[in-house]
Amino acid sequence: MLAPAARAEVVNEYEPVAARQVIQKAFPSVTEVRPREGNRAIQELYAGDELKGYVYQSLDFVQTPAYSGKPINVVVVLDTDGQIVQNRVIEHHEPILLVGIPESKMHDFTDQYIGLKADQRVTVGGTSSERKVAVDGLSGATVTVMVINEVIMRSAHRVGAELGLVAGAGDSRPPMSELEIGPFVPRTWQELTGEGSVRRLLLTRGQVDEAFEGTAAAEVDKAAPEERDDPLIDLYAAYLNVPAIGRNLLGESQYQWLSSELKEGEHAIAVLAKGDYSFKGSGYVRGGIFDRIQIRQYGDTFNFRDLDYYRLSDVYAEGMPDFDEMAIFVVRQQYNFDPGTEWTLELTVKRQTGPLDSEFQVFPLTYQLPDQYYTRPEPVLTEEEMLADQPMWVQVWYQREFQIVVLSLGIGVLMFILFFQDWLVQKPTIFRWIRHGFLVYTLFFIGWYALGQLSIVNVLTFVNSVIRGFSWETFLIDPMLFILWAVVAAIILLWGRAVYCGWLCPFGALQELLNEIARRLKVPQYTVPFAWHERLWAIKYIILLVLFGVSLESMATAERLAEVEPFKTAITLKFDRSWPFVTYAVLLLVVNLFTRKVFCRYMCPLGAALALPSKLRVFDWLKRRKECGNPCRLCDHECEVQAIHPDGHINYMECHYCLDCQVTYFNDQKCPPLIVKRRGKRRGHNAPGHPDEIPVVQVP
Repeated sequence: MLAPAARAEVVNEYEPVAARQVIQKAFPSVTEVRPREGNRAIQELYAGDELKGYVYQSLDFVQTPAYSGKPINVVVVLDTDGQIVQNRVIEHHEPILLVGIPESKMHDFTDQYIGLKADQRVTVGGTSSERKVAVDGLSGATVTVMVINEVIMRSAHRVGAELGLVAGAGDSRPPMSELEIGPFVPRTWQELTGEGSVRRLLLTRGQVDEAFEGTAAAEVDKAAPEERDDPLIDLYAAYLNVPAIGRNLLGESQYQWLSSELKEGEHAIAVLAKGDYSFKGSGYVRGGIFDRIQIRQYGDTFNFRDLDYYRLSDVYAEGMPDFDEMAIFVVRQQYNFDPGTEWTLELTVKRQTGPLDSEFQVFPLTYQLPDQYYTRPEPVLTEEEMLADQPMWVQVWYQREFQIVVLSLGIGVLMFILFFQDWLVQKPTIFRWIRHGFLVYTLFFIGWYALGQLSIVNVLTFVNSVIRGFSWETFLIDPMLFILWAVVAAIILLWGRAVYCGWLCPFGALQELLNEIARRLKVPQYTVPFAWHERLWAIKYIILLVLFGVSLESMATAERLAEVEPFKTAITLKFDRSWPFVTYAVLLLVVNLFTRKVFCRYMCPLGAALALPSKLRVFDWLKRRKECGNPCRLCDHECEVQAIHPDGHINYMECHYCLDCQVTYFNDQKCPPLIVKRRGKRRGHNAPGHPDEIPVVQVP
């Protein structure tokens, strides 16, 4: 084996280039980079013969998916005391950072980790305390920086623990379980195996042959085809300290003897087997170690010596089969064995390939003591400690609890409006205040505060995820977007695209509120001729097709082209962006002052994507009369987004569900058919007037 120095590289030749820059910034005096023995993903940094620190890439240790659904890769440099000396994100696929927030702000964020110990608890936002360090977040990229925080600190802790610089995860075990002795109840062998008190590993010759395939021992002691199903060893294990198990297996006198031999904190395990392979082995000598079996728990292994072994000659459980060899092994105090935590009895099968060479394969027998035989004290953990062990998306949901509650309340209000729309629209003044109030809520809370602006990028990400491997974590990472998408899916089935575009889209709310202000200021309004309107709304479907096609080849390119949506500029970044993006967004809003929601009607690829499944909606909630369109065209004239065709039918794929047409529908002072009906009643008639009596509203 070559010495580590023979594999060393000078810093200027180390790849990737970005990592060289991080190393040189952290330790300018470093001259060599050497892979660490035992884990080549960790590089040792030397200045001459002096070890200065370590460098690694987070992707080798932590693959937490970020908002894009792909992991972030960070180069981290640790010193020999386990402190983070330098770090830098060298690869990411986050849309908000690809086109939006300058990467310099992301690097400013990661600079906050310099000087922190690898085992410190770090949170994004909040205040620092003795138990945690709080770092400042990055506005507009909350989820992304939370993932970066987890990637840096979790990988640093894992590497630091492996290097022995900080305490490992094994030092934070749950409280030790306590045995429940209880009254003795006789049990048969079948009952003990049935409840899991005795566990079994049946290993056939064929299974062993398959394990050695591809090794030098593949043909050694290989079973004949007719012998592949023959058992090599039928192995059983049982935990004996519990009387209901140990006393039933050993009998009263033998169990009492064993109990007297065990000291406090020691545990006895019975190992029983039959077959051609011995778990004790023929090479065992007094004073030596049993090299064919060992116990593994919490990643630690316990071997047995001769003093840990007791010969077991008699067993007493009714119905117990005959065994070729039986033994009792004692796990000593120093191992801190926890009987209530799952452990594994590992059987090693060895095949000799030469006088001094051999190949090994390990076969595990997993054992979990049945629940009725132990209890475990609840650990006393702070809320932050409990949260730290949860998946990343759970932590994000917990930290955004306030936003989730307020969003849920808002959606509840919207559901009330939609289900009771016929009653509300008959009170036009109240309904107008409710609608404008909800649009303000959508803009300020969902959009500018909670950053809940949906985007066509979300749709493309979902489609690509389905094609290339779906993962719920990709979508659960942002609770606001997940909830909104779940609500949109339900809304599309009931109402179609219209409700999201008219009520829940922050940029749509911004346009509508600005247009309302413009109307109050007497800004002239212009209506697109219907013939042009029918052709222009096709543009958004063309944009959608282009983005979808590009996303199949390159998601990053599609994310850049998705800047046709001004959402990121106007909502996510609140216009804090370079002038071309701001100019584009402002231009769309200025046009909207004269013609309502031009972008939504003609250019929005998200609206197009939501419109396509609108044909699957279950109900048509918007009411129409036979007179609508012929001869009456009042609603057609009043519909600001021109979703009502001249023939009177509503195009749900273009409707924004403002309910203005329904306000008119129920208003007998405004709706011509109702006016005629009301006049007829005044004359004593019970039926509506003749169609020729209905006032005809001419479209300018």
